[in-house]
Amino acid sequence: MVNKTLAGKVALVTGGSRGLGTATAIALADQGADIAISYVASEEKAAAVVGQLQAKGVQAIAIKADQGDPCASEPLIRQVVEKLGKLDILVNNAAVAWQGKTIDDPEIDNAAMDRQWAINTMGVIANIRAAARVLPDGGRIISVGSGLGTRVAFPGTTDYAATKAAIVGYSKGAARDLGARNITVNVVQAGMMDTDMAAGSKDKLPPIIMASHAIQRYATVEEVAAAIVFLAGPGAGFITGSVIDVSGGFTA
Repeated sequence: MVNKTLAGKVALVTGGSRGLGTATAIALADQGADIAISYVASEEKAAAVVGQLQAKGVQAIAIKADQGDPCASEPLIRQVVEKLGKLDILVNNAAVAWQGKTIDDPEIDNAAMDRQWAINTMGVIANIRAAARVLPDGGRIISVGSGLGTRVAFPGTTDYAATKAAIVGYSKGAARDLGARNITVNVVQAGMMDTDMAAGSKDKLPPIIMASHAIQRYATVEEVAAAIVFLAGPGAGFITGSVIDVSGGFTA
């Protein structure tokens, strides 16, 4: 009989209707966790993911919530607890990546940059604050960052990189605040991933971007999800305030 290391746990994966979010939800379910995913627009995709998860024998639900609205975090967490009984693991995955223009470009979309900050940073912070009030001792908080949060190797990524760097700082502080309760708070910094979001840009990337990686390929979402599942599991109870790079050596 396969040992399910997360049996009896409940995990919330934000942005779980596609890409890394779906892969993470599936990987957590494979370890026996019941799963809640959040989505903002893809109701049909979210329902399909729920079906995949339920087929693995776990409880699964999808909740519509806009990560760009910090006021949505408390209702989201509350619904998870009401419908699944508790929350043990929070995975902050939902994010956007609007890049390409330098900050002095007259055509930069400032409204879009502000929305990116709301989703990537303020929404994550609101989720952590809301989850911290309901997580049991020993709970886990894992946020998906980016190698750009540590190393900005090319222009046109200022705001995106800053949103991800801010999450590192907040997670380190939260790790200190919640350490007395043995709640761990960590960041998995992903590199370029083979997702539907990246599909349209693969052939348009400047050569410097791929050349900045030691391993010259895109990551699979399963490789990044594996790091998240490790941090959620029993073997990572003494890892907190840490940043784990799954970025092909981008930050090396």
